[in-house]
Amino acid sequence: MGTKIIGTGVALPEKVLTNFDLEKMVDTSDEWITTRTGIKERRIAENETVTELATKAAQQALSNAGIDSKELDLIILATLTPEKRFPSTACLVQAQLGAERVYAFDISAACSGFIYALDVADSFIKSGKANKVLVIGAEKLSEAVDWTDRSTCVLFGDGAGAVVVERSEDESDILASVMYSEGSLEELLYADKCGYIRMKGRELFRFAVRAMEEACREALRRAGVSPEEISLVVPHQANVRIINALAEKLGIPQEKVYVNIHRYGNTSAASIPIALHEAISEGRIKRGDLILLTAMGGGLTWGAMLLRY
Repeated sequence: MGTKIIGTGVALPEKVLTNFDLEKMVDTSDEWITTRTGIKERRIAENETVTELATKAAQQALSNAGIDSKELDLIILATLTPEKRFPSTACLVQAQLGAERVYAFDISAACSGFIYALDVADSFIKSGKANKVLVIGAEKLSEAVDWTDRSTCVLFGDGAGAVVVERSEDESDILASVMYSEGSLEELLYADKCGYIRMKGRELFRFAVRAMEEACREALRRAGVSPEEISLVVPHQANVRIINALAEKLGIPQEKVYVNIHRYGNTSAASIPIALHEAISEGRIKRGDLILLTAMGGGLTWGAMLLRY
């Protein structure tokens, strides 16, 4: 019994906030932001809620999978910006989709949320408790950003991505996954309840590269796969320098690493599913390819997952 990806989808707000727009808001510049992060612009949800973004991404994923929402057994939504304290945003999406009584819940693992959620979905399928699962990463980080803090406001954007996975009698698409957390390091990246995102960038950078490299190597070891066999790495889009450093550590050429941070900034739990959908749509990922996903986020949380698409 295996887990197979059968559909993906995205939803992005209409408003584009460029680095030049930010120059008018805080003491920064397009050159400074681009050089240090690789970001040129990001999307801001002025009129969309996180539930609306998640629902649109889910609807596209379901359409691409060719299934109805009523066929779902489970909805897992990863977010650090839920619409309400409760109910979960997953329940709000479940209602919007008309997926009556479908088991639905949120996961809070910050930027690692999507791979955490996909790992949970894989466990439900392999245990026989679910046949079809909708996994969503959705964020409205513009609500958690201090727009007077130039060290953080330039980094984040809004958006949502989703995948539909189903039980397969063939070999599983998810070949190996490793997930970690370390709460003692929460001061490196956090947001107090009803507060803004706070970050210690230099320390976080060093930890992120080391932690994701170790997670990737462990996932590859468990699957018996070498870095040379990887078709594409789809990393969390936090900082292009982190992405480049990770690729160098793993010995994977840049052309085998998917990067879209210049368009969307850091969308936390939404970044990997957005990138995965775009890579598939652009023909960068084909059936049978080995795909490596990896992320690190507040918590601290991190991990890696190896897929055969």
